[in-house]
Amino acid sequence: MSRVTTRPGHAPAHTVPTTWERLDDRFAAVDGDSLVERIATGCRWAEGGVYLPASRSFVWSDIPNDRQLRWDELTGEVGVISHPAGYPNGSTLDGQGRLVTCEHGGRRVRRVEHDGSVSTVADRFEGLRFNSPNDVVVDRRGRVWFTDPGYGIATDYEGFAAEEEVGGRHVYRVDPDGSIHRVTDDFDQPNGLAFSRDESQLYVVDSERHHLRVFDVTDDGALEGGEVLATCTAGTFDGVRLDSAGRIWTAAGDGVHCLDPDGTLLGKLLLPEIAANLTFGGLKRNLLFVCASTSVYMIMLKVTGAPGPYASR
Repeated sequence: MSRVTTRPGHAPAHTVPTTWERLDDRFAAVDGDSLVERIATGCRWAEGGVYLPASRSFVWSDIPNDRQLRWDELTGEVGVISHPAGYPNGSTLDGQGRLVTCEHGGRRVRRVEHDGSVSTVADRFEGLRFNSPNDVVVDRRGRVWFTDPGYGIATDYEGFAAEEEVGGRHVYRVDPDGSIHRVTDDFDQPNGLAFSRDESQLYVVDSERHHLRVFDVTDDGALEGGEVLATCTAGTFDGVRLDSAGRIWTAAGDGVHCLDPDGTLLGKLLLPEIAANLTFGGLKRNLLFVCASTSVYMIMLKVTGAPGPYASR
């Protein structure tokens, strides 16, 4: 049963009891609040969340409704910031604090510049349009990495139905000089991706195969290895993020799964909806935001998220 609670500095928030499923003793150190806050609801498919430290806000996508929304941490207010929005999906911040977003509708990765203008990071590979860029990360060298499954062109629900041009569903890297490189070619549906803290490894979800793979990143940006690290035990993996200790947090069919770097499933945060994406935020990066079907959930943890290019280290 949900109820309403008020926290200092926040508008009333609906909460649900927190269910931690501990499968390994190592998971005991990572839990947090006894309640999960539902900070927003009314979406068709909530995805692609990113925390903006400069404005202390959380931005996410509602893909079928073709909009991006924003939650203000200080007031609890929720508002639409872009509609139509190009059917946006995953977002991140680059090293300059600019918002980088995957866009199903334009079949591109875009960036909001400091003056508010929007530029295209990448929309074609070797002259062919991407399928529907899905999730994106930026490394410390300013390289933009993104996955390109076929969800946004499969039907008109999350974009525009269209034919595939690039001949597969791959992972790409865009270098600071604008050159675009295909770094994998053996995925069915590449989805969420995240770097290890030292950026020596890249974790990539294949949602069609229900597993998470890990690659070694070479100095020149190539990927090696690609072994399956873990297979999802509930639905399929989607978004993925790491905490400051290197533990891997993934969205799944029953909520959020937490994995040890060796692939062991340590435990779960069970939610009432299917989780699609997640990220850490807040002043200490100890707030876990989860985009889950119609709603966005937030919980304060005892651990912090690994810093990205925009965060202090």
